[in-house]
Amino acid sequence: MNKIEVKDLTKIFGSHPQQGLKHLGSGKSKGDILQETGMTVGVNKASFTVKQGEIFVIMGLSGSGKSTLIRLVNRLIESTEGEVRIDGEDVTKMDQKQLIHTRRQKLGMVFQRFGLLPHRSVLHNVAYGLEIQGISKEERNEKAMKTIEDVGLKGYENSKPSELSGGMQQRVGLARALTNDTDILLMDEAFSALDPIIRTEMQDELLKLQNRLGKTVLFITHDLDEALKLGDRIAIMKDGEIVQIGTAEEILENPANDYVSQFVKDVDRSKVLEASHVMRKPEVLISYKDGPRVAVRKMEEVGASSIFVVDKEKKYKGLLTIDDAIKAYKEHIAIDEFLIEDVHTTSPDTPLDSLLGVAADAKYPIAVLDDGVLIGIISRVSILSGLVLGKEKDEEVST
Repeated sequence: MNKIEVKDLTKIFGSHPQQGLKHLGSGKSKGDILQETGMTVGVNKASFTVKQGEIFVIMGLSGSGKSTLIRLVNRLIESTEGEVRIDGEDVTKMDQKQLIHTRRQKLGMVFQRFGLLPHRSVLHNVAYGLEIQGISKEERNEKAMKTIEDVGLKGYENSKPSELSGGMQQRVGLARALTNDTDILLMDEAFSALDPIIRTEMQDELLKLQNRLGKTVLFITHDLDEALKLGDRIAIMKDGEIVQIGTAEEILENPANDYVSQFVKDVDRSKVLEASHVMRKPEVLISYKDGPRVAVRKMEEVGASSIFVVDKEKKYKGLLTIDDAIKAYKEHIAIDEFLIEDVHTTSPDTPLDSLLGVAADAKYPIAVLDDGVLIGIISRVSILSGLVLGKEKDEEVST
């Protein structure tokens, strides 16, 4: 289900925006319109949807229109044309009372510069939104304390913002948005003012909270690595237009144009690609109830020196080598006596950079498990080829 639907959203800054729309309709560029009329095209016919529980990242360089776009979504800026639907209701057509209700009940905002009230404690900053809504002091403080604990600030509830580090202040801002218990979080360059290490910690914190709370997040950033790390899907903007929307893998593998190609050419693929992108199905499997003779025959058929063993529901049990299978056959022993159980395993969403060291030291392929079910295997060659081939593809596009 879509929580946010944006259609042909346009913003032209200037004294005669409708004239600017006519210029856009005739195919003139942002630069041409600025030169001829003095008006600025902030956003040009942006269209996208954000699914419930999705982190949708909008990224672009300074001046691309991304921050204008997020302010059009919650109508901090009035659009020139287009629609913004929150749960099916068009925000652009709401009266002031409806708009305030939607902002309070459905939209939480986290700003780049924290926006904290300096004279209030952490607790009272976090509870501020509930106070505006008329929630009783006891209830709002109880909710605020729970969120403060969720973001790792327990013990700092009585501190003033000036007594906290930048990263801690941003946690307060995030807690304030979460305390209102809105379905949607709008995050405008929320972590860009932080030091690199603190920024990484906040990204990890957001992903942990998202796994637990399942919010719908619209996240603005100029940092491609941040977009690739956080985004379920990513929209790349240039000169007010959205030039590509896709998953991290889709954008890396199939950039829409030269602009996107240049953006992604230096990306560390090992931090973006996951185990599922390079795993392959095992050529053969056996059930742990099969005899050693079956195991030997299947390994001989494909020229393998080992084979993965599963139960009837494909749950992973271990690995059997050809030497142990032959020994079990000669000595009439069940193969489960010879299973190697300490084979490296991983989940399908594990980043490849986490597997590079494991693969280098692994004696056997890595087993990819989804809720205990063997869905694929990864060899060291699979990881390296996935990175190298992707890099070669980027180089071909750029030449």
